[in-house]
Amino acid sequence: MFTKILIANRGEIACRVIKTARRMGIATVAVYSDADRDALHVEMADEAVHIGPAAAAESYLVAEKIIEACKATGAQAVHPGYGFLSERASFCEALEKEGIVFIGPKPKAINAMGDKIESKKFASAANVSTVPGYLGVIENAEHAETIAAEIGYPVMIKASAGGGGKGMRIAWNEAEVRDGFDRARSEARSSFGDDRVFIEKYVVDPRHIEIQLLADAHGNVVYLGERECSIQRRNQKVAEEAPSPFLDEATRAAMGEQSVALARAVDYHSAGTVEFIVDRDRNFYFLEMNTRLQVEHPVTELVTGIDLVEQMIRIAAGEKLPFAQKDIELNGWAVESRIYAEDPYRNFLPSIGRLTRYRPPSEGKAGNAVVRNDTGVFEGAEISMYYDPMIAKLCTWAPTRAEAVEAMGEALDGFVVDGIEHNVPFLSALMKHPRWREARLSTGFIAEEYPDGFAPMMPDERQRAALAAIALSAALIEANRRETFADRLRAASDPLRDHWSVRLGDDYIDVRLLDGLVTVPFEMDMDVAGETLSVVTDWRPGEPVWRGKVGKQSITAQLRPILNGLRLDWQGLSVKSRVLTPRHAELDRLMPVKLPPDTSKLLLCPMPGLVVSIAVTEGQDVKAGETLAVVEAMKMENVLRAERDLVVGVINARPGESLAVDAVIMEFA
Repeated sequence: MFTKILIANRGEIACRVIKTARRMGIATVAVYSDADRDALHVEMADEAVHIGPAAAAESYLVAEKIIEACKATGAQAVHPGYGFLSERASFCEALEKEGIVFIGPKPKAINAMGDKIESKKFASAANVSTVPGYLGVIENAEHAETIAAEIGYPVMIKASAGGGGKGMRIAWNEAEVRDGFDRARSEARSSFGDDRVFIEKYVVDPRHIEIQLLADAHGNVVYLGERECSIQRRNQKVAEEAPSPFLDEATRAAMGEQSVALARAVDYHSAGTVEFIVDRDRNFYFLEMNTRLQVEHPVTELVTGIDLVEQMIRIAAGEKLPFAQKDIELNGWAVESRIYAEDPYRNFLPSIGRLTRYRPPSEGKAGNAVVRNDTGVFEGAEISMYYDPMIAKLCTWAPTRAEAVEAMGEALDGFVVDGIEHNVPFLSALMKHPRWREARLSTGFIAEEYPDGFAPMMPDERQRAALAAIALSAALIEANRRETFADRLRAASDPLRDHWSVRLGDDYIDVRLLDGLVTVPFEMDMDVAGETLSVVTDWRPGEPVWRGKVGKQSITAQLRPILNGLRLDWQGLSVKSRVLTPRHAELDRLMPVKLPPDTSKLLLCPMPGLVVSIAVTEGQDVKAGETLAVVEAMKMENVLRAERDLVVGVINARPGESLAVDAVIMEFA
């Protein structure tokens, strides 16, 4: 067994590998760029080596620097994590030449399966069901249009060396093929250093289901059940679960056996994942094989009890798998939510900045469930524009899917992130969505359910009553603390005001107190808009999370101070609240509303990023839907299009410039 390994990665996956290595008694070496000098994985590792500037192309993607770090520290093996060099055969070969073990498959398997074009050829030869498509290299946009017409629309344009949704576009017509081809090649070139793309048929209403494999160097290959990853945005997975609620035993076995056959065909060693598209009739088609650890591997670990990172290390050290296929059992249900630094209210655009507050839910047992949080950040850390926007992977396990989903909803409601925008509100709303809870899924779920984007949700009558009760309880607890600190405790003979008005957004809710004292912990009956509710909580002023019961409902909500009130976040809702006397509420209704400034004649940069290109010139007439500019942020290119017919006035930005959020790119006449 190795005594020291180097992790050629960063963020949560580097921290994840370090945890297992530490448990196995293996020393670890971290590598870091300028941007990651103070990162969590650097602090956790036994040693750390600086490998260059912030840009990945000058640090994490430079194999020579990783090898130099191994030599300098005496690391015997390298775990690549996912992304970066994890599926680059040349890196594996370079390590072998230096006598350093690659904790992953051999170059033969990486070449065969890591390239999406070659992997489909191998899959077809191994009698694995594949999606119709063109597997040759596509030279230009005109060639792409011809192929797409032959296959039939819609089609998927995908980077051959891609992954994580990078270099991937869906096209429904010739114009989208041309634009998608250019964007996919550009993203593939910047993310993977390889701009080859291919085209295949896009299956309508598909479910994305993948099989986890483990294979050793002694001929043993097993599949560890499946994961469903159908909730995706821009082809990037957002939420995953294991097992799939859609598969039956026969389909699971067929997919598993085909995956094992494919692994044997390429002499695969290590952990790997075979991804399939499954249609509504449970017909499945091979998509690709990821020759690395997957982002969503924790859900498989939770339902199988097998540490995949540990098995990867043991396989690389030459050990046999300690179990056979008959030993693999799936226990309970696990759900994973990817916490991203992106704004769900602005079409999920990336967000960067400092985490002024980062308080994830506690890990471990939570009633009948288990909570796990894989993360690579900490309070005060910086979210950089140079890397993937993932903050954490929150997972819950429970005996049933319904319990795991419920536990995930509560964990998300208590996941506090401040300083940047993030997708926790969206994920929290997802856990309550009827279609998600009923497992009626497809990869088009987000586009279908939120065709105009994810907007702030309006509370229903039940939610309004609960939020009003929470807001008033917090106000009463805060007032009681102020009086206590001033040594002016109210006597029992001096009753509280019993009539209040709670403003939630633009609604005013009448609340009457049915008790006369504020107790610690807080427990009080209230009449909220004609309904009697008992409110119980041990919340204290300053705490970001309110936990308690309103009526018979257990609630976890977040409270953030705003001017003269609180912002309440719960189940995907985000509502501003103010507690007023009836007279103040009467006057408050008369206050004029301040209108936001008119920005209709400006193109604002929607996120901090790099201007890739400007597609128009000053004085040009532009039609609605035409491209104005392309901005790159966190390895993704974002096309900014005209929302209406317009004339370009002044162009303020130039290609190559780095812009802050809301910087003016151009003005319209």
